[in-house]
Amino acid sequence: MTNYGAIPTSSHASPVVDLESISRAKHRIVAGLATRRPWRDMFDFHSMGLPHGVSDALSRVKTNLAYFRMNYAIVVLIVIFFSLIWHPTSLIVFTVLVFVWIFLYFLRDEPLKVFRYQIDDRTVLIVLAVITIVLLLLTNATFNIIGALVTGAVLVLIHAMVRKTENLFLDEEAATAETSGLTSYPSS
Repeated sequence: MTNYGAIPTSSHASPVVDLESISRAKHRIVAGLATRRPWRDMFDFHSMGLPHGVSDALSRVKTNLAYFRMNYAIVVLIVIFFSLIWHPTSLIVFTVLVFVWIFLYFLRDEPLKVFRYQIDDRTVLIVLAVITIVLLLLTNATFNIIGALVTGAVLVLIHAMVRKTENLFLDEEAATAETSGLTSYPSS
């Protein structure tokens, strides 16, 4: 007896693990986290030094914020997480928000589109940050969150100001030019 097109039913519902979908998810996680900059580049002690003036400091902050954007977001999220350890409701809300961050910011392969409009990464980052702050403030952990945000912002700004930018490549053309030997190295 053949049952073409019939949906098989069983009294024992056994969960079927689709290894291919797990493999794809693992690949997306690895590829998504690969877009962040290596931590050893971020904390390279040879690339640390005080700026020569206000304009040098502002230039470093601008370049480092663009280059280490995902790393800085991770640092601020970790600081917020540790500030919420004694607030279980806030921690649950934060954990849910971390998954939203992972899927909407860290693991996206292609640009986010809403109603046929493409949304850039900076807008997604700002919207997710605002939603995270608003939802966490609604959980009555206001002082912890504000303290964590200020601490995270200070840590990020200090690093962005102290980290030299001479060896950072913001686009693929600059990296390609260096590997082909067309770039001159600035003397420090």
